[in-house]
Amino acid sequence: METITDIKVEIEGKIINVKSPDKLYWPEANVTKLEFIETMTKLAPYVVRHAKNRMLTSIRYPHGIGDKSFFQKEKPVNTPEWVKTVKFNDKNYIALNSAATLVWLCTQAALELHTSFNVHEKPDHPSSLVFDLDPDEGNTFNDVTEIAGSIHETLLALGIKAFIKTSGATGLQIFIPTGARYDYDTARMLNEFFAEYFTHKLSSKVTIERMKKNREGKLYFDWQQMWHGKSMITAYSARAVKSAAVSTPIEWSELGRIRPEMFTLKNIAARVEQKGDLFEPMLRCDNKNQLDEILKQLKK
Repeated sequence: METITDIKVEIEGKIINVKSPDKLYWPEANVTKLEFIETMTKLAPYVVRHAKNRMLTSIRYPHGIGDKSFFQKEKPVNTPEWVKTVKFNDKNYIALNSAATLVWLCTQAALELHTSFNVHEKPDHPSSLVFDLDPDEGNTFNDVTEIAGSIHETLLALGIKAFIKTSGATGLQIFIPTGARYDYDTARMLNEFFAEYFTHKLSSKVTIERMKKNREGKLYFDWQQMWHGKSMITAYSARAVKSAAVSTPIEWSELGRIRPEMFTLKNIAARVEQKGDLFEPMLRCDNKNQLDEILKQLKK
């Protein structure tokens, strides 16, 4: 097979070098660096929409997912001057604010993109409450979807609008938009309330025990990840898994019919073209009245 030589791509007026474009980043899924760049370019409007002005932590795999990787918070020394950065805890984080930045990150083998829960302009105010449903070794994905469905039913009964996406790995992540109205301490209080409520309601299936050895085969309801300086896989980011899965927003009605590995770099662009950005309405939602009422009850 003929080897493709290094190429240059132009996006948003920026010229970006792509070395070894035929390098396999996901060997089992047969996804090359060039295909990764092409797919993420199509997803750029959606990735940027949800990652903009947040502190980016990338996981880089210089030789593909089968080799060594490392986390990158501080911007690398070769970062182009046109890439926007923001400072937090004495680190200069990249802010994924443009399609050109996204393409450049792809050339740097940043295969996973994790962003902070808050935008840089509001350092103490997360945008959403977040529940990360993480299956234990004894759980199936059907267990995860069943529990997510139960949580959704309760939230609907409370009049709370929530959104859900696959982690791209094995779990599901539920977002309750707050409009960044609450500081981290208040948001953490709400998150803890929901965690305790659902672990009590679903006690035979759900745990908030952080130690894996003590989970007794139950699904882990992670409510503590949402905090200062922490991050979560951003919507429409790829994952370093064999299937080249993408963390994908889904409709609640799709629970029970989807699996994380169904949405990959091979088909995600077609899905978004068909479904649109299912997370976009989250940017205009805040659940203020419902959450304020819960806070009133918690403070009594």
